[in-house]
Amino acid sequence: MNFLESMQMAGKTLLANKLRSALTMLGIVIGNASVIAMIGIGEAGQSYVNKQLESLGPNVLFIIPGNQETERISRDLPKTLVYEDAKAIASQVPTIANVTAELNSRQVVTYSNKNTDVNIIGTTPSFLIVRDFEVDQGRFFSDVDMKRSNQVAVIGAKLATRLFGNSNPVGQQFRIKDTSFQIIGVLEGKGSNLGVDYDDSALIPVFTMANRIVGRTSPYGLELSYIVASAKNAESVDAAAFQITNLLRQRHKLIGEDDFTIRTQKDALQVVGQITGALTTMLAAIASISLFVGGIGIMNIMLVSVTERTQEIGLRKAIGATEQDILLQFMIEAVIVSAIGGLIGTGIGVSGIMLVAALTPLESALSPVAIAATVCISGGIGLFFGVVPARRAAKLDPIVALRSI
Repeated sequence: MNFLESMQMAGKTLLANKLRSALTMLGIVIGNASVIAMIGIGEAGQSYVNKQLESLGPNVLFIIPGNQETERISRDLPKTLVYEDAKAIASQVPTIANVTAELNSRQVVTYSNKNTDVNIIGTTPSFLIVRDFEVDQGRFFSDVDMKRSNQVAVIGAKLATRLFGNSNPVGQQFRIKDTSFQIIGVLEGKGSNLGVDYDDSALIPVFTMANRIVGRTSPYGLELSYIVASAKNAESVDAAAFQITNLLRQRHKLIGEDDFTIRTQKDALQVVGQITGALTTMLAAIASISLFVGGIGIMNIMLVSVTERTQEIGLRKAIGATEQDILLQFMIEAVIVSAIGGLIGTGIGVSGIMLVAALTPLESALSPVAIAATVCISGGIGLFFGVVPARRAAKLDPIVALRSI
């Protein structure tokens, strides 16, 4: 008997027992759908986080007060960075293109009869370049606004909608901590960056922030929440981090540990990639258990099928069918069940990913290689778990099988 005849006979046998065949492949369907969906959601999550990190700005370096030990001990970071540090980095580090400083504080913003708690960010005019933001309406504040401590503000798109609805906020005034500010611009919507939602924030000149809102609390100058610098190119990021470290150690007269931490976009992407990759692998491994269970279901049903078809096997062997013919037929049945179940499960899994993408900020992300690999694995599972029943059928003694007729 050739391979084509074995295929035809296996197909007829499966169609003759439609309900059993459908229930047998159900485990493979669920397993494949679960694996495809988990891998797709994991990759979509990784892509989403990577985009959030990339939106922080090109080739950025974050210089944060305190070191990792102080971060573990206390949530309140020491005030070790000042505005003069940012100026020194901009003027003395050759691998740096631009630098901006940020001083953050939560404050109540009042407009008309509306009061809302908002993140106020004191920063510099270079914020737009370093953080890769665009102004949607009006303008950003200038060096003159910063030096004169002008009471001007640029607000995020979400905050503009909350306070002013569909009206143009440019030219309007609101109050921050009993100080009146004129809105001169609205930022283009960009979403949150690692917990800081700039769309729902108000940006003011850093000197105005220090003089009018939070006051000066450091004896060494205008204290900062952090400094953000952008390297000239991706190849300069590591060199920039090294040069900034040396400069700040000299300025702070450090002998022991650093009193600051430098975090690069590259480091963040690497850490996030490791975490999301591990989570995706874990999710896929958990979902693969259902594939394993589906394979056991195939083996159990086929063992029952061998018992029920003892007479058929005996007759076929009596008229000349070899062990290889019987083995091949049962193996083909197992592979057909698992392959069809794999294809159906893949369709369900891909549909699930598309549904998640439609209902959440995650984008549909699944490589064709992953889909092909999952279908091949499901077929391999059918082949693997079909070996025992197929060998059992092939080894039946035709004399013993025919006695049951």
